[in-house]
Amino acid sequence: MFTGIVEEMGTVEEIRHGQHSAVLRIRAEKVLEGTKIGDSIAVNGICLTVTELFARAFMADVMHETLDRSALARLTRGSRVDLERAMQMNGRFGGHIVAGHVDGVGKILKIRRDDTAIWYTIGARPEVMRYIVEKGSITIDGISLTVAKAGNDHFAISAIPHTVRQTVLQERKEGDLVNLETDLIGRYIEKLMIPEAIQQKTSGITTEFLARYGF
Repeated sequence: MFTGIVEEMGTVEEIRHGQHSAVLRIRAEKVLEGTKIGDSIAVNGICLTVTELFARAFMADVMHETLDRSALARLTRGSRVDLERAMQMNGRFGGHIVAGHVDGVGKILKIRRDDTAIWYTIGARPEVMRYIVEKGSITIDGISLTVAKAGNDHFAISAIPHTVRQTVLQERKEGDLVNLETDLIGRYIEKLMIPEAIQQKTSGITTEFLARYGF
């Protein structure tokens, strides 16, 4: 579990591509403190397992499913990535609940400055947009952010300069793809509501039907 508060930016030192997978070697410093093989580190918002440790780097495997559903496949040697260690139970919860399981990718449609704020408008597919609500939480490349505006096929966030400077947002341009993880709570609520909806549709018994006949 993560919070979406990026601890540092790392650099991809090496990528070894397999037929359907990849191995990343990422240069880092802060996230290596106290880290052991088998621990989790979020890389651009994707939970990866540390498989090897070095003095100033770690290695992690990336499976086929992850490459298909995220923007990690576009990383190259020298790419900068947002890094966060898994949350400690005695730590501060500065962002929101982030699982590190990306729902899909979004495309940066527009970047504009507004006084001290920097606005990013991001397009996303319907299956992702259904869980994005105004004033709700969204994770973009591992960064916990608040949705300022939400439409049918796009949403916008407003980032302060500090956030941009400390994350890969500083390198993002219009047209770039970013990893998106929606708020986990919304998906659980939907899952809990589906069985009731299916039952009502199948039986024909609804709240209105019961009220009509005195129940």
